[in-house]
Amino acid sequence: MRIISGFLKGKSINFLKNLNTRPLKDSVKENIFNILKHSNLINVKIENSNILDLYSGIGSFGLECLSRGAKKATFIEQDKNAVSILRENLIKFSIISKSLVINNKIENILKENLNEKFNIFFFDPPFADKKFVEIIDIIKRKKIYKTKHIVIIHRECKTDDNLENFLNLIFTKSYGRSKIIFGSFN
Repeated sequence: MRIISGFLKGKSINFLKNLNTRPLKDSVKENIFNILKHSNLINVKIENSNILDLYSGIGSFGLECLSRGAKKATFIEQDKNAVSILRENLIKFSIISKSLVINNKIENILKENLNEKFNIFFFDPPFADKKFVEIIDIIKRKKIYKTKHIVIIHRECKTDDNLENFLNLIFTKSYGRSKIIFGSFN
């Protein structure tokens, strides 16, 4: 795994080999960032954005955003081993000052008052997890999103999550076993 672009381009990301986490493949990550940069349907720039990386694992999405000029990335992950690797990467790349790492369940954090709003939301829940739509609903109700924002969700191609009730769906792209859903809050 590596950083694809930005000031950390080509740097290797430490990652965790276990059954609890599923790292985002470099090819899928690269496609997501190409879409963010070039799609006329998305009106959000990575530069100076505030990122919320949910189910972050080792944080490859948020790390990529920081490398590309994001102002700040907030990582939420409950697996302690993944959080340990994430912190190692942030220190290794000297970007810990632009990040907040929270080792907890997402529901617990969202029940508290988050005092900031975000431009880019990245959801990468376990493929079997269906409760992540409740997280989307909480974010929507709490309005912790900026006017210009995008929600990106990594799911297995076979899943049908009925996200139309929670998001304005922009489009979906499939990559092998994965699909990436782009949407926004209405």
